[in-house]
Amino acid sequence: MMTAYGTPLTAAPTPIPGLTVWELPVHGDSRGWFKENWQREKMTAAGLPDFGPVQNNISFNDAVGTTRGIHAEPWDKFVSVATGRIFGAWVDLREGPSFGAVYTCELDPSRAVFVPRGVGNAYQTLEPDTAYAYLVNDHWSADAAYTFLNLADETVAIAWPIPLDQAELSAKDAAHPRLAQVAPVPPRKTLILGAGGQLGRALRDALGERPHIEYATRSQLDLADPDLPTARRWGDYDTIINAAAHTAVDAAETAAGRRDAWAANVTGVAALARIAAEHRLTLVHVSSDYVFDGTLDRPYREDDPVCPLGVYGQTKAAGDALAALAPRHYIVRTSWVIGDGSNFVRTMTGLAARGIDPRVVDDQIGRLTFADDLARGIHHLLTTRAAYGIYNLTGTGEPTSWADIARRVFELTGHDPARVTGVSTDDYYASATTPIAPRPHNSVLETGKIEATGITMRSTFESLAAYVVTASPTSQEVHLPPT
Repeated sequence: MMTAYGTPLTAAPTPIPGLTVWELPVHGDSRGWFKENWQREKMTAAGLPDFGPVQNNISFNDAVGTTRGIHAEPWDKFVSVATGRIFGAWVDLREGPSFGAVYTCELDPSRAVFVPRGVGNAYQTLEPDTAYAYLVNDHWSADAAYTFLNLADETVAIAWPIPLDQAELSAKDAAHPRLAQVAPVPPRKTLILGAGGQLGRALRDALGERPHIEYATRSQLDLADPDLPTARRWGDYDTIINAAAHTAVDAAETAAGRRDAWAANVTGVAALARIAAEHRLTLVHVSSDYVFDGTLDRPYREDDPVCPLGVYGQTKAAGDALAALAPRHYIVRTSWVIGDGSNFVRTMTGLAARGIDPRVVDDQIGRLTFADDLARGIHHLLTTRAAYGIYNLTGTGEPTSWADIARRVFELTGHDPARVTGVSTDDYYASATTPIAPRPHNSVLETGKIEATGITMRSTFESLAAYVVTASPTSQEVHLPPT
């Protein structure tokens, strides 16, 4: 193999998913040659992941036959030759159907390779004084988890140009386990914050208890903790789903509640956005209809300017702006969430069963969103790799009031819906003795953008009918829950 001059920049896939071989333009004359070893703009345009290298390493090898590997590191790497020529061998050691897949080829200054995290790589020099460089997107760490495979493994059967018994290799590399003894490299982790809440529990149902899915309640990982940036080895993660928030709308209007709301909904989100940007994570941030003032006479779109009324809405709007600073973000705006635990529907079910005739607000219009549908929508965005950005995600169908929802609950549970009396928001809170947050009168969110990604959201009353079957009385209070 001779170094090719003047070839265009191209990438070729291999049998190992994500492993790509790159032909690099090399410009040579009688003095030698020059190449752009890594060029972010051109290479990402040609299909290289924007992998964010933070460290550049060089391996120099004196003798022909120097062999290193097979190592799978917990980061991505871009390997290219500075001088000389090498034989490269790659084995997929990641969990999944391609585990054990093998690819080999020669590399010289005109050819490089992108190696995804978890793919074992090994290199054998074919010329003396060979040096190759590799860019990696995480800093070396003593506690990083590596996976190793024996260079002579019979299952993968790599055809080394220079037999291993004639090659130069370390005793450690020669003693690595065979493929049958290798534990597959799991995918990067997904962290769900707010795992104890309604959405957190629905996400647990949707995503399950797989080893790479991690759930954290507030007691385990608090958004307001100033040590959040060092609370995890974030390079081991791929996605953070932020289902945690301070949602006590009325309490947020008090001095103590205002501090708590800003700490969790703003300061904590700023830390998450910074973590996501620094470690190339996808950040899913759950937001609210309360970022709008509810004065429009149509459903709110994702690109409508935010204009919150109260402290809670202000903190959610600020959190949205911060979450959007993460290059890979989904901001999911929702409304009137109903899930496992105390909520408006369970309250109405309990009042109906106990013979209590409630007064319920009838001048706030919106749609219920059931937590399992919200979790399903978030999972859909992640698995389909939809374009990053803001998505409204609520139930669909005809918008309705809290009073009409209460009447429907009474009807579904075999009670007279006329027992529900509609009242205005002002009348409902007229006798309140503690601060009351202003509510948007129109909480209807337009859902066309997310449905265009290929998901169909259930209608409010379709979901309500299914939910009421499992709802049980929990409280005599009438709650108007925020999202």
